[in-house]
Amino acid sequence: MKTKQAFKKIWIVALLVTTSGALWAQQQTTKEKFSLPPLPYETNALAPVISETTIKLHHGKHLKTYIDNLNKLIMGTPFENCDLETIVKNSTGAIFNNAAQALNHIIYFNSFSPKAEHTPSGALLAAIEKEWGSFDNFKKEFSAAATSLFGSGWVWLAKDKKGKLYIFSESNAGNPITKGYTPIVGIDVWEHAYYLDYQNRRPEHIEKLWTIIDWRTVGVRYK
Repeated sequence: MKTKQAFKKIWIVALLVTTSGALWAQQQTTKEKFSLPPLPYETNALAPVISETTIKLHHGKHLKTYIDNLNKLIMGTPFENCDLETIVKNSTGAIFNNAAQALNHIIYFNSFSPKAEHTPSGALLAAIEKEWGSFDNFKKEFSAAATSLFGSGWVWLAKDKKGKLYIFSESNAGNPITKGYTPIVGIDVWEHAYYLDYQNRRPEHIEKLWTIIDWRTVGVRYK
């Protein structure tokens, strides 16, 4: 009887060890490469320009979904060990859509601050003035591009390798990085970015964004 009980204990211990090992191995093989980055401010910090509800849905749901989808899509592909920019530059189809939207949103959310510097300075301001004459002229042209873009997409300020600036209107998940340009700041004109707060008043939403774009942060991307 004692022998049977001892054997039973050994069998249970072995089963627990095996099960724990299997679970650990599964966790290692399914570990996600990309994770949802934290916001650099509280979810209510940008209100009333962008409400806490919109931030929670846009960042916590939409962006998280793109990242979760990307982690699943790249498993077993040549992109499995690539960084996000490499994936965006070289992928197509569903992988591109989710990777680009992840990158786009990370740039977008990290362009805002409740204590934003409202005007650029230094080299970035000089580059803007060179192309558009003044910061106000640039804002008018950028806002017009964001207002007039049909359907869903993004409007970007981007630079080439020499530092020359351009405004790009991109549909859906488009990012100028695929054309060899470096994105400096991007505005999301998908309806989920503003509809809860502004309904169909996209121009009003875009106008209010100028009060929370932090040109200190944007300027660092230009260097």
